[in-house]
Amino acid sequence: MVQTPSYFTYYNKTYRIDATPEGGLTGHLLDLETGEFKENNRLIDTVLFNRAGEIDAVDEAEFIDATERERARYLRGDGPIFALYDTIKGLYDQAKSEGRRVTKDELALIKSLRRKTYQLWEDELARRAAGEPPTFRATTILG
Repeated sequence: MVQTPSYFTYYNKTYRIDATPEGGLTGHLLDLETGEFKENNRLIDTVLFNRAGEIDAVDEAEFIDATERERARYLRGDGPIFALYDTIKGLYDQAKSEGRRVTKDELALIKSLRRKTYQLWEDELARRAAGEPPTFRATTILG
């Protein structure tokens, strides 16, 4: 019996397994070209049973952190989400320019900002699913 939702990192993407209303399972993989989660049920057995060095089970907080780290790395755009990504990048850049690691307080702020950007994405995707127009556009740096 799989506890749902279940969260994983799958190479440089995140993957979530949820229960379906019929009692089955459905999986969703982060699409680094759109920032959305796309249904991908082919990976369910792989992440559940064949975990290796590049596939790990994670808790929800780690899932959110990894998702937002990858969205920030691969997507560009404008609006509040991308302003928060820029703030996070600025914290890392400041620490690097000072020749130090980010502090515990800075790391706590980064994780908090990533939770905020994750929720902003969730809200945006729910609006789009309800038929509303996008409030922002994201483009990928992938070719």
